[in-house]
Amino acid sequence: MPTAPHPQSTDELYQALQENDRRPYGRSRTVTAEELVDAAEQFAEPVPLVHALLELQEAYTYGAEPRKSPVVFARLLTLFDEQPDVFDERLRHMLFWRFKWVAHALRQLPEVPLASLRQWLTEMRDRYEKADLGLQPYYGQAYQLAAHLGEDTTLPYELWAARTRTRLSDCEACEICERALFHLTAGDDERALRTWEPVLAGKESCREEPTRSVSYALLPLLRTGRTDRARELHLAGYRGCRRNPSMAQEVGRHLEFCALTGNEARGLELLAENRSLFGEVDSPLDLLGFLTGVEVLLQRVELLGHGELPAAGFAGRTWTVAGLRAEVRGRADDLAARFDARNGTTAHTDRRRARLDRAPLLDALELTLRPRSLDDVAPAAPVAAPAARTAAAVAESVPELIARTRALDEQGHPDASACWARLRTLVAARDYTHPDDPAVGPLVRLRADLLADEASRAGDKDEFAVAAGLYEEAAGLYDDAGLPGQAALARASALLAAAEVPVEGADATEAKATALTAAHASIVRLHEEAPGLAPHLEARLLRMRATALGLRLQTSGSQEHVAPVLAEVELLHAFATRHDVVGQVSGALLLRASTYALSGDLPAAVTEIDALLDRLKAHGPAWHLPRTLGLRGRLQLGLQDAQAAHADLTEGLRLAADWPADAVDAARIHGDLAQACMFLGRPDEALRHLTRSAELDLRHGSRTDAFCTYSNAAQLSLDLGRVEDGIALLDSLLAEPDVTAGELDDRLVAQLRLTRARALHAGDDLKAATAEFVALAAESAGWDDDPGSHAMIAAETAVLLGESGEFGRAREAAEQALAAHARDPRYEQLSNCLRELARLQGQQQGPDGLADALAFLADAGRVADEARAAGYEARGRSLDSALAYEHGRVNAYAGAYEDALAALEKALALLGEPGADPDHAGEWAECVRLAGAVEGIYLERPTPALTRLDAAVARLAALGHTDETEPLTSLAARLRDEE
Repeated sequence: MPTAPHPQSTDELYQALQENDRRPYGRSRTVTAEELVDAAEQFAEPVPLVHALLELQEAYTYGAEPRKSPVVFARLLTLFDEQPDVFDERLRHMLFWRFKWVAHALRQLPEVPLASLRQWLTEMRDRYEKADLGLQPYYGQAYQLAAHLGEDTTLPYELWAARTRTRLSDCEACEICERALFHLTAGDDERALRTWEPVLAGKESCREEPTRSVSYALLPLLRTGRTDRARELHLAGYRGCRRNPSMAQEVGRHLEFCALTGNEARGLELLAENRSLFGEVDSPLDLLGFLTGVEVLLQRVELLGHGELPAAGFAGRTWTVAGLRAEVRGRADDLAARFDARNGTTAHTDRRRARLDRAPLLDALELTLRPRSLDDVAPAAPVAAPAARTAAAVAESVPELIARTRALDEQGHPDASACWARLRTLVAARDYTHPDDPAVGPLVRLRADLLADEASRAGDKDEFAVAAGLYEEAAGLYDDAGLPGQAALARASALLAAAEVPVEGADATEAKATALTAAHASIVRLHEEAPGLAPHLEARLLRMRATALGLRLQTSGSQEHVAPVLAEVELLHAFATRHDVVGQVSGALLLRASTYALSGDLPAAVTEIDALLDRLKAHGPAWHLPRTLGLRGRLQLGLQDAQAAHADLTEGLRLAADWPADAVDAARIHGDLAQACMFLGRPDEALRHLTRSAELDLRHGSRTDAFCTYSNAAQLSLDLGRVEDGIALLDSLLAEPDVTAGELDDRLVAQLRLTRARALHAGDDLKAATAEFVALAAESAGWDDDPGSHAMIAAETAVLLGESGEFGRAREAAEQALAAHARDPRYEQLSNCLRELARLQGQQQGPDGLADALAFLADAGRVADEARAAGYEARGRSLDSALAYEHGRVNAYAGAYEDALAALEKALALLGEPGADPDHAGEWAECVRLAGAVEGIYLERPTPALTRLDAAVARLAALGHTDETEPLTSLAARLRDEE
């Protein structure tokens, strides 16, 4: 079925060919190319058919379909032989260039006899000689065949490398790669890397390079100790080949790199991202390289004891690592054997064995901002009950485990959670028999305990409605078990959880404060009506009363809510002290310090915290120390003492290592440390803490918090210029199952995608960045509740389209941005966008683009008028002076120099004279520079231009803005030289 309208003329055919050329390589482009060949055959002229066949061969070559490329070329060669005059110089060049493509395609197919490969090279040589073309390209193919066969390549290499390049030689980047591979095969890593350097440094590139070279250079870089360079190139290089069938071998080498650097978990993640390659790679040679890289990874994972992990593999079934490895091994062994049989050597089997036998080069190399182990990606397993942190023996029987778990829970000990998890697994087993032991109590009590623990964990994840329901259910079971005190505590917990359920609407704060007030009153009644409470239960009820009022204070911020909290805290503290409930004594002191902090009395809060720290160090419980130090660190941040905050938080983190991360809120400590590091000017350290905070939240199930923190980390990585780190992090997050399944908040996912699009733009991948922005603009157009965000996204989209030269689409996106801006103004973003579009169109199109560029500036002028009328103050440059400057620049691009100078004079008048502000001085100096250039160079009036420049230099120098004078001094010197 046709995928596009059938061209009815040669003009339409050429337009369709151009449009198809802009598509990415893959099945869609190939199918369209096939249809265009059919369409070209209807015309009497042979030239359109030649163009269509060339496009089809390119689609087959770069779409990893080597079997079809030679067939198409045979048609082209026949046309050339029959009608050589049809081929102009350009078409003739393309034809002879593609002899190399056919040679490459034939090598990839083990069913093609070796004699046919050699015969094709002979044909290539004969054709080149007949056409009086240099033979260096032929010798290059002869060398590559020798290397493929595993023959001695010394002579073929010299015959090729020593010859002078011709117009038909492979590009510099590809030839550099081949020379480097020759040295690599000879075992000379250093020489190979020296040869590769122009490509790895980005000085030489092409469609395949540096991506191909990077994949080969990774292991030599590790072997020579250049680990940072290997890491950097892995991130950038992998992005260039992922999901690309024609670069399957490169993907395989990146998987191998992960396996040999302790990044097996990342390797499995990348394998999942490239699952389509199992079915899309039609080249047997590329498939062999890919499968061998896959097997290196799977072999390593299985060796580490994770053979039962799920793995992405061939379509049609689910795979474990072990199962997929066996399948891959069989297929890859067969492919290697087929190539060796065709070639009459053992080269491919030997090379495959060498890769599989290679030992890890590093135990661990942190490749991304999200380092994970295989344990992190393993499905959740039952948590074993931890050993007691005392000399007591580990519980071995169910009654002992139940007793120990309840004792730990009574203390509020962090290990209780893991014990409850172990009990939950035991009780859920089909063969579970509950002990007939009065000390343990009935099964209904244990089920109530487990529900209460589950409710507590739901509350920790802010799933308050779920927690409230579970607590109510637990309370009913406690009633059935004859435990009214436990039932009262569960009902109080349900009341508090229900009061914390988020409320929507304008009066949400007041509604939540009211709900917490009601919850407190109900908890007080429950407390008063509960008979014969054990001290630890009563202390918990008192803690809940204080917590309810503390949350109310946190919600309302009202000073009148401070005293009630402190009164409840005093009741709790007195009771806990009297009954020696140690954990609740420190809990009361922590609540008191928090209350002072919420009331704004930070010095009093610090005093309370210091007293609590002294008590904890003397009397415990030790697991309260990390949280307490974390609070002290936050207080120090509030007091703007980042150094003290960093010290407290670092110590808190050190102590937190002794306890389960969620029990001591290690994620928050990492987050607060990140903030302290930013204040101290240590952004790289802050980035590490942000990513660790996010990963801990992710493991704990707080996925929204985790993704928000990761989003901040990605943005920080971009601010630090670590673009590839940011892209790799975002790619990993966007591949998470709940993201791909659409289960995560769509606006949060959109924010991640927006950050990624900006990162791609910063990484000079304009095509991918533009595609992502266009998709986001289309989605955000439906955000009726947030037109401002759509305005911002559409504006950025318009600029990227302008950078790509697609000004028609850029205008459409700008119109969308303006329409959304009318509903929710974004004055500065829209003005910046429109001015930048005008600049781009003026710069790219000169006089031809002036009218459209001025139209963008007219829109920017209306935005500036609206901003002025609304009393809006721009955070950056003045919208009016920036607009006048852009009028000057756009007119200068178009050659309208008098209009340009007039606009720049207006900009200088709006700016006024420079002062102490360096930003303002810089903007003023740039206006003077451009005005001087227009006046002195293009209008050929150097005398007034020099007067202008000299006066500006003197003015800036007097103000101490020496850096700003340099471009003005340079321009003045040029004008004087030309006089």
